[in-house]
Amino acid sequence: MEVLTLSHVAKSFGSRQILRDVSFSVAENTVFGFVGQNGAGKTTTMKLILGLLTCERGEITVGGQSVQYGNGKTNRLIGYLPDVPEFYGFMTPMEYLMFCGDVSGMDKRETDRRSHELLELVGLAGLGKEKRRVKGFSRGMKQRLGVAQALLHRPKLLICDEPTSALDPAGRRELLDLLVAVKEETTVVFSTHILSDVEHICDEVALLHEGVIALQGSLAEVKKLGGHPAMELELERKEDGKLLETMFPCLENQGRKLLLKDGDRLPEILAVIGERRIPFLRMERQETNLEDLFLEVIGR
Repeated sequence: MEVLTLSHVAKSFGSRQILRDVSFSVAENTVFGFVGQNGAGKTTTMKLILGLLTCERGEITVGGQSVQYGNGKTNRLIGYLPDVPEFYGFMTPMEYLMFCGDVSGMDKRETDRRSHELLELVGLAGLGKEKRRVKGFSRGMKQRLGVAQALLHRPKLLICDEPTSALDPAGRRELLDLLVAVKEETTVVFSTHILSDVEHICDEVALLHEGVIALQGSLAEVKKLGGHPAMELELERKEDGKLLETMFPCLENQGRKLLLKDGDRLPEILAVIGERRIPFLRMERQETNLEDLFLEVIGR
């Protein structure tokens, strides 16, 4: 079942066209990576899904219901984690979640039970963390509390807008592991420009470029679009690398290592290495990664 669907969505700000024709869908209980350069329109897309901006053209549905600007009906199905979540620093995590439940009109006993459950899930229970004031939390702890708040009302869709952009490596890993865990109870749309994060946790990915979806599919499907995997050849001597680069311009010389992206030339290159008795150490297949494919799409 599709939890989120965008069909031919367009959005401009004045004369600047941000989204020209954006279409994609997100299946239930998956982590969906929504990637693109800074300024590509990822946050604009998130705001359209949340009904905070109007679509010039196209339609967005969440849980089968059409998103309407200024109408919070579909937002009851959505949890939202911004890149920098804000809290009342004088509150404890438990107090903050109880406050959010009260504002949302949740039953107090259900809020209490759900809050304890979520603090356990995000790693903020025990060791006195649930009694500490939020103002003393690290950035990573605040992001985890933000996930708990976003999941409080059991949404069908959790939107995370650049949630790892300002975290240190340890905080990023903790949050990524958490997003994988929560897909058991919701669907996650993970907007980011950090492509290694997408490769670690996402089931599917869509690349936004120049106002349209340039690539979309599972990670395996998207990587296949990069063509033949590169081959890395390692030689004993640097001078042999220079010789082969002269003979085969398709080789990228990295000293004793040569990178070949045109796999059709490999038999010919190996034949020359054998004929000239060039000392050869190893050959290794380099799988296409998302970063290489991203740079190829945006023309860098």
